[in-house]
Amino acid sequence: MIENNTEDNINKDADEKPRWYVVHTYSGYENKVATDIEKVVDNRKLDNLIKEVRVPVEKVVEVKDNKKKEVERKMYPGYVLLKMILTDDSWYVVRNTRGVTGFVGPGSKPVPLTDEEVAALGIDVEKVVVDVDFNKGDQVNIKSGTLSGYVGEISTVDTETGIAVVFVFMFGRKMNVEVEISQLEKIK
Repeated sequence: MIENNTEDNINKDADEKPRWYVVHTYSGYENKVATDIEKVVDNRKLDNLIKEVRVPVEKVVEVKDNKKKEVERKMYPGYVLLKMILTDDSWYVVRNTRGVTGFVGPGSKPVPLTDEEVAALGIDVEKVVVDVDFNKGDQVNIKSGTLSGYVGEISTVDTETGIAVVFVFMFGRKMNVEVEISQLEKIK
């Protein structure tokens, strides 16, 4: 049960700016923990303390057998991010949610993320990462673009930019060319 003496802490911290905190959860419980925290926030009218609950996901384009499929993948499995004002009440609600093993920080004291960490984690940025079944040395057909019809060999693949470096034979010699992954088709 929440103690009554926390009202002083709420009033004292009411003007404080919400910060991002990281909560560790049991593996596979991230969405359940986020949903449960949001329900408690709604039921107890704590939306002034816990502003946002997030399980960061990234959209990943998987290319298997020359078929593209977009799926969502958790960016940080086992973790939930919370934007909140840390008080006794907000700490109690989060810490006593089923599936939560604790806050990330030394001992039992939650430590907010710095602005640099928030930016590095990309919490407010949506990015698409391409997951492909191309490997170095695979033979590929360039199926579209200015190099359409050329056959080459994969040198490197950068899934974050969606670009592959392919060795192709043109102008009488082997050349490196950069091609969007979506323009490639693996030759079996």
